[in-house]
Amino acid sequence: MKKIFASLLFLGLFMTLTAQENSKLNPVMSAEGVSTTTGTARIGGKNITYTANAGTIPVRDENNQLIAHFGFTSYTKEGNDKSRPIMFAYNGGPGSSSFWLHMGVLGPRRIAVDDPNFNKAAPYQIVNNDYSVLDLADLVMIDPVGTGLSVPAGDAEFKDFWGVDQDSRSIALFITQYLINHGRMNSPKFLLGESYGTFRNATVMNRLLGQGVAMNGIIMVSAVFDLRTLMFPPDDDMPYIVHFPTYAATAFYHKKVSGQSGSMGDFVQEIREFTENEYMPALFKGDQLTDASKREIAGKLANYTGTKADYWIKADLRVTASEFFAEFLRDEGQTVGRLDSRYTGISQDGIAQNGAYDPQSLAISPPYIQGFLDYFHNTLGVDKRKMYSITAGRRPGFNWDWSHQGNAGWGGSMAAINTGPDMAQALTRDPNMKVLIMNGYLDIATVFYGVEHSINHLGLPKHIKDNITMTYYEAGHMMYTDQASLVKFKEDLAVFVENTLKR
Repeated sequence: MKKIFASLLFLGLFMTLTAQENSKLNPVMSAEGVSTTTGTARIGGKNITYTANAGTIPVRDENNQLIAHFGFTSYTKEGNDKSRPIMFAYNGGPGSSSFWLHMGVLGPRRIAVDDPNFNKAAPYQIVNNDYSVLDLADLVMIDPVGTGLSVPAGDAEFKDFWGVDQDSRSIALFITQYLINHGRMNSPKFLLGESYGTFRNATVMNRLLGQGVAMNGIIMVSAVFDLRTLMFPPDDDMPYIVHFPTYAATAFYHKKVSGQSGSMGDFVQEIREFTENEYMPALFKGDQLTDASKREIAGKLANYTGTKADYWIKADLRVTASEFFAEFLRDEGQTVGRLDSRYTGISQDGIAQNGAYDPQSLAISPPYIQGFLDYFHNTLGVDKRKMYSITAGRRPGFNWDWSHQGNAGWGGSMAAINTGPDMAQALTRDPNMKVLIMNGYLDIATVFYGVEHSINHLGLPKHIKDNITMTYYEAGHMMYTDQASLVKFKEDLAVFVENTLKR
């Protein structure tokens, strides 16, 4: 074991040193403050040499007035072939910068984490990313205003960018101006968003199409379109229904399902059928459900989730996500992860009703944040006097406007903001546009069954719905922290890009 550990340690150090050697320092700084470096990544057994640009560019509104300095990091393959695909990517939040996707799966360097465990303090390994997208497309990582280096300019204020429609408008302006400035308007174009970034994708793809800029493909990582799937409002059974399959998948992963066998995918299909045919009708009956039927359903819910039937009866068969975090491993003194339920952490309150924290977030945030900031300033050469904002949530006055003009014709309300109709409109008005939705079975933040519900209720004609591909991973929200899922993620993404570009 010691020899194996020593070999792995040497390999990690070698990859880190190689990554540093392959990225040429001595950055060139433009008049606008954009740092330019070059580097080489080994992807799929081939060396990809690229130019990296990191900094800000001015973005102007429809009246040509300066409204923001938008932060970005771009990677362009050597040769500057403008016929290559270009991919714009961002994380979610709302209010998150894009470093998670940047250093987790998309960029030429990757943060190596001890998944699914808590990581020790620095030093952390920044390794060559064998699974980067740079062999498929040039890449532009976008930091929305309030995150990264992005700030308002001119007469604009932060609040002008912090909202569903305000955010998508500014992102669309950035993408359009970037394409024009870099001569890429005629390049094949892809959008990739994670979490709230998928909620954003649905509006941005439709907004851009309405302005005459069509995307070839849209990639949704850990998606959400209907906010009801994340909330647990009074008298609404839907969120309980769409969360249950992920509770069950969590129990399967932790081997808490009595007599479990077969694959997680097969088990999840069994849970889908139980949810649709038994659990959902039981909840719909409300207080008209007989005591005998209630006990029967509670017993099945308990067996599928490794919990107790009495718990489900006391909960009236309805358990919120936060309640599940606290209850699932209560007897072991642990709580389970929200973003990835493979992760567990110590619970200090044995009678807590709700989960106190997310073990996954605490386990990986230090290596991601510290590793990225080291890479951003020391490898990409960004001015160290510029403060990179990890999240807009730390800025005074951060408050997101959840109203959405796109819901006006759908009877929308604050409790039911849904950007699915935006996506449906774009797909029906551009029948060539393709969508890839990548789901983690163990993601309790944006549950896969909620995504399936949303897609199945868009009212799309079959030939349009066939343009949507769904893939699944035995991991959570950031499924790419799991090695097997990282490999599958890249394989699925490559197939999608290649198929989308076929004429």
